[in-house]
Amino acid sequence: MADTALMSIPGQADPVPVARDITPRADGRIDLIGLPRERIRELFAEAGLDAKQAKLRAKQVFHWLYHRGVTEFEAMTDIAKTMRPWLAERFVIGRPEVIEAQHSSDGTRKWLLRTADGHDFEMVFIPDADRGTLCISSQVGCTLNCRFCHTGTMRLVRNLTPGEIVGQVMLARDALGEWPNSSSPQRKLGSPADMRDRAKEDPSLRWDDEEGEYTSDGRLLTNIVLMGMGEPLYNFDNVRDAMKLVMDGEGLALSKRRITLSTSGVVPMMERCGDEIGVNLAVSLHAVNKDVRDEIVPLNRKYGLEDLLAACAAYPGASNARRITFEYVMLRDKNDSDADARELVRLIRDYGLPAKVNLIPFNPWPGAPYECSTPERIRRFSEIVFEAGISAPVRTPRGRDIDAACGQLKTAAEKKSRAQRDREAAAASNA
Repeated sequence: MADTALMSIPGQADPVPVARDITPRADGRIDLIGLPRERIRELFAEAGLDAKQAKLRAKQVFHWLYHRGVTEFEAMTDIAKTMRPWLAERFVIGRPEVIEAQHSSDGTRKWLLRTADGHDFEMVFIPDADRGTLCISSQVGCTLNCRFCHTGTMRLVRNLTPGEIVGQVMLARDALGEWPNSSSPQRKLGSPADMRDRAKEDPSLRWDDEEGEYTSDGRLLTNIVLMGMGEPLYNFDNVRDAMKLVMDGEGLALSKRRITLSTSGVVPMMERCGDEIGVNLAVSLHAVNKDVRDEIVPLNRKYGLEDLLAACAAYPGASNARRITFEYVMLRDKNDSDADARELVRLIRDYGLPAKVNLIPFNPWPGAPYECSTPERIRRFSEIVFEAGISAPVRTPRGRDIDAACGQLKTAAEKKSRAQRDREAAAASNA
């Protein structure tokens, strides 16, 4: 049972953006996931290794953790056998606990995860023909209360740590069999000829002759979006530290151009995001005038539309090659008129923004105060923006049947009791 209190939500004041302490592990061991090389070196030195040994072991362990994806010290074969128990006594290689895994009819996967101190959150993997996108969370719950978003109806419990954030990426690689180690499906399959033969028998496997790459589940994890539970810029330090590990060439080695951070508009942190993380920026806009945005994105009352767009124009690295994405959920008779579309075009032009617009059909949830715009209305809105020379694709809803679509993350975490999930897991294991 979780034993940390809920974070307070101080109305129009900023929520505290610094992660507070989580409940320490009962065994006193330190989780190495989420720690950079230098911090691992420091911990090894504090535990008794001399300076030279601490530096060497930190380099080896970092490689095994983030490049090879091992979960046990015993698997670190270039570390002396006598050293491995020493590491295991003092440290642990953590992963979020998987409470429930769901598969949508369209191939989308959603995991309900639990932190070591008992808090639940979710992540989603979205497969496409040419990419595989992992949508990760930055907080347990959310403090922004956007009215169209189911996650926003949850209270914010606490920020996720760097280890819990990067741990989602590592868990997805576990599930997709993407680690270059002896336990991966690629190593088990053997030669390319063996892989092609196995792929013919098992449709979940694919060998691409042209690319020369094996993928599990038919694709690789190629992109990350920080669009899950929480506001990433209210957990800036932890998100930054996690993304540095993801982008580290000796770590998970994913390019910053393949990572997108979505914010509802925490204006004071946007420049730091560009300078210190440097990933693509997506902004949850959803309205083009103060009254409507105040209603559906309450953060607008603190950081208004003009300030938000000015911060977008100043975002470091923004260019026609790296456009800012504006997310715009389509709400019937609320923000979907022709006049709204034309005002959106005007704002983008007036602020000189290198932008694209993602139009998102509203994903319903029980008790939602809005309805989705009609397909005809969405299409007309998109046409107006496109005719102005601004890309405005309509996002295809994914994972609706497992409540994994945009704005739906919450349902699975709350609609079932833990006892019910435990019973289902036991029944599945006995089947």
